[in-house]
Amino acid sequence: MGMGGGTVTIPLLTLVGGVEQKIAQCANLFAFLPMSIGALKTHAENGLLKTRGIGWIILPALLLSVAGATAAAALPSAVLAKAFGAFLIGLSFFSFLSALRG
Repeated sequence: MGMGGGTVTIPLLTLVGGVEQKIAQCANLFAFLPMSIGALKTHAENGLLKTRGIGWIILPALLLSVAGATAAAALPSAVLAKAFGAFLIGLSFFSFLSALRG
């Protein structure tokens, strides 16, 4: 589907579990770390990693990750919840259009 587990995990934690938005996002990020390490190891073992040009991606990714984490820490949970909801609505809209195109 092209979506990560966070599109399910975060709403479930907040809506069903009553967990604060920031805590749900943090839990999702911590769950992502071991899974991504396992996926990276598997792809490396199968020779599926393409490392050419990766340097141009690493620095901006690190900088934007720090900026996003700083913004998330500063924003109230209600703002994060509404922004994530808007993101999910937009994602579902584009996924629906993509499915119609075949």
